[in-house]
Amino acid sequence: MNRILATRLSRLAQYSFLGLLFAFIATPMLVIVVFSFDANRFPTIPWGGFSLEWHRAILADSMIRDAFVNSMLVGGGTAVLSTLLGFAAAYLDFRYRFRLKLGFVLLVAVPPAVPATILGMAMLAFLSRIGLFGRLETIMACHVAIATSFSMAIIRLRLNDLSRDLEPAAWNLGASPAAALFHVVIPFCRPALIASFFLSAAVSFDEFLIAWFVGGVHETLPVRILNLLQGQVNPKINAIGAVVLVVSVALVLLAQRFTGVRAGRRNPAP
Repeated sequence: MNRILATRLSRLAQYSFLGLLFAFIATPMLVIVVFSFDANRFPTIPWGGFSLEWHRAILADSMIRDAFVNSMLVGGGTAVLSTLLGFAAAYLDFRYRFRLKLGFVLLVAVPPAVPATILGMAMLAFLSRIGLFGRLETIMACHVAIATSFSMAIIRLRLNDLSRDLEPAAWNLGASPAAALFHVVIPFCRPALIASFFLSAAVSFDEFLIAWFVGGVHETLPVRILNLLQGQVNPKINAIGAVVLVVSVALVLLAQRFTGVRAGRRNPAP
């Protein structure tokens, strides 16, 4: 009886801790969303009443619209390239043994571990020297360098569930290496590839510091928020933040949906 009670109390303590942690993380995001619909010019309590004024204001602002389009273009390009490169890196790590393999894996995995300020300054210095500073393609390339690590991790985990004998079996039945790759490996990895696409898009859509360093006059939506914060307090900031939050959360939830992350559940093999 005492053991059952202790177990229940332990579980209650764990759930309470997780609930408090979730509330601590979610409350600032909820505040941004709530005050984006506040009629007051400045976030104050009591709430000034429901209003869409600031959301209409960001739709009417050409700089914000351009920044949103830039974020979508950079995020979409980053998602495609990171997924392709992440799959290539994960497949090389899964299928082949070669010298300096550990160095290759570390090279792909290191960029997210480097502080964004240092990475942004290094990329700014390098890209300025080769004349590629201040382009959307530059922002995309820098985001690809970061997001590829996440793509490789997701796809490599999926490949762990693939029997190493399936491809050789396909080769023995007359399939070429390319045919085995496209008809065996890629279909097996499809959920991870889709999850990688959405997660890479979310990483790119949220990132602002490197985009601020290397983007020049080409602002993404998070950079537009940063530039607005450097001036006077602008009520449009909460509305933009709410849009960024909704898009980012939607992308992460889609990525989670395709990775099949559930308690006690794994993605079934096709």
